[in-house]
Amino acid sequence: MATTGHILSAMSMTEQRPRRTRLSAGLWLGAVIIMLAAADFQERTGPTKELDGSFELAGTTYDFELLRSGNTDAAAPVIVPDPSPDVQGQVFFKRYPTDDPFAPLPMESVGGELQGLLPPQPAAGKLEYYIVLHTPEGEIRLPAEETVIIRFKDPVPVGVLVPHIILMFLALLLGVRTALGALFYPVGLRRLAWTTLGLMTIGGLILGPTVQKYAFGAFWTGWPYGYDLTDNKTLIMWVVWVGAAFVLGRKRSERSGLSRGSIVAAAAIMMMVYLIPHSLRGSELDYSQLEGDTSRIETSK
Repeated sequence: MATTGHILSAMSMTEQRPRRTRLSAGLWLGAVIIMLAAADFQERTGPTKELDGSFELAGTTYDFELLRSGNTDAAAPVIVPDPSPDVQGQVFFKRYPTDDPFAPLPMESVGGELQGLLPPQPAAGKLEYYIVLHTPEGEIRLPAEETVIIRFKDPVPVGVLVPHIILMFLALLLGVRTALGALFYPVGLRRLAWTTLGLMTIGGLILGPTVQKYAFGAFWTGWPYGYDLTDNKTLIMWVVWVGAAFVLGRKRSERSGLSRGSIVAAAAIMMMVYLIPHSLRGSELDYSQLEGDTSRIETSK
């Protein structure tokens, strides 16, 4: 009877393995889908994403994208389609936020496009601009009612920027997978949670400030030194995952309500953070503090 019992138990475990494998695979697939959706949201939103628009002339619609991020080592091209030789364009721009008057910059026709080159600004410097097209049918303002804000940054080495981005989204992937496991399959939660925390520590608290140092000249401008939203978001995510790891580290069962609840709460806060557009309320240069500031801006020649 004991032998028969052992055989039945072994058969039962053998039958359960494929189910557990399918469940784990399903949770990983769900985590990947959620991570990709968050990555797509981050790519499509935020103050540095190109501003899409269109205008119509002579019955034809023309699409354009206007830059909202530039590098300090090169002029920033403002480009729209060139409908015909009869159309002339100007870019009107000023430093932001200042009381400077808007300065006109002529656009040139290059390869079927009208192009104006905004002068590069110091790191974290911003320009406010809009376009006016002079056409046989009258003036067309782009965008029609608002202005565009472009922020400049120092170039960031690819070897720093790419690992930072990869590790942050891997941390999101692991965090979501850990939370799904806490909800549906509480196995290996301690290992997943600590891996999430490790990825976030390296990607967010080491490489993140390094990227910011390259781009804007400061490692950390969040709490308690400033109000940079990206830094503060990273800090919040890290703190809540430290809390979840601490709960798991108290030798509580991974299946306990407290362990699972702390993970779900940490992941929920992480997702809320990722729903805040990247670079919102980021570093901004105070032009009035620049040495020799004349409250004017020179147009590029």
